Amino acid sequence: MLNRQWVAFHLSEAIQELQKVTSALQSRAMTREEFEIALEHAYHHINTAWNSRSITDEEAKNHSDSDYIRWRQFPKELNL
Repeated sequence: MLNRQWVAFHLSEAIQELQKVTSALQSRAMTREEFEIALEHAYHHINTAWNSRSITDEEAKNHSDSDYIRWRQFPKELNL
């Protein structure tokens, strides 16, 4: 099962962050810290979309701090 609404939300958030970074890089100098924070935010949403793709709406609504920490980690099972 794929929680399409949950995954779509997180991918949309990642896309928005990447669009902001792209625009900023094209129009002004970003600091290293700004760039790092922006990419961390995008990775958070991409990783969460992947790692929690099969959760139920109830699990999404009632997730714990440990769930949140686990979901935002870079997936170990992907061969990138």
